[in-house]
Amino acid sequence: MWAAANPVKVVARDGGLDDIQSLYPEVLNLIERLHRRLLDVIKNEFDRRGRTDINAVQALLLFNIGDREVMVGELCTRGYYLGSNVSHCLKKLSELGLLDHRRSRTDRRSVLVKLTERGQAVHDIIARLYDKHVRTIEPVGGISADKFLRLNKTLQQLEHFWSDQILYQL
Repeated sequence: MWAAANPVKVVARDGGLDDIQSLYPEVLNLIERLHRRLLDVIKNEFDRRGRTDINAVQALLLFNIGDREVMVGELCTRGYYLGSNVSHCLKKLSELGLLDHRRSRTDRRSVLVKLTERGQAVHDIIARLYDKHVRTIEPVGGISADKFLRLNKTLQQLEHFWSDQILYQL
C-alpha cells in the first residue's frame, strides 16, 4: 500500500522495501513541488521588475535556449520545455519579439528557434537570478557543493531508471 500524500517523517530507516514504499511517492511529490516553486521564484523576480509580458514557463524556456539555435523538436526531448502546448508557447514568444524562427536548411520540416535581443534580455534576468542563488545557497540555504553532487547523482539515477522503464518496458 502506498503512503499518504504527506507521509510522516521517520528519523531512522533500515533501508528496506517498506521505507522505499513510503519514500518513493514523497520524492515524486517533492520533484513536482520543486519545479512549481522554481516557477514561482522566477515569476516573483519578473513581478519585482514589473515585467508582466512574459510568464515563468516562457522565461525558463528562453533561458534554456540561451545563445543556441535549437530545433523545436529538441525543446521537449532535451527537457527545455515541459508541456504539450510548445507550439502555442513559441508562437506567443515570437509575437512578443523574444524569439526568431526559421526553417532548417537541411530538413525543411524542422523549425529552428533562437533568441532575439529582447529574448536575450529575459535570459540575462534569469542568469543573474541563478548567479545570486549560487552565491547565497550555501550560507543561507545550507546546501553545499557536496550535497548537490549527491543529489544530482541520485536524480540522474532516478532519471536513468525511468528511462529504462520506458525503453525496456519493465
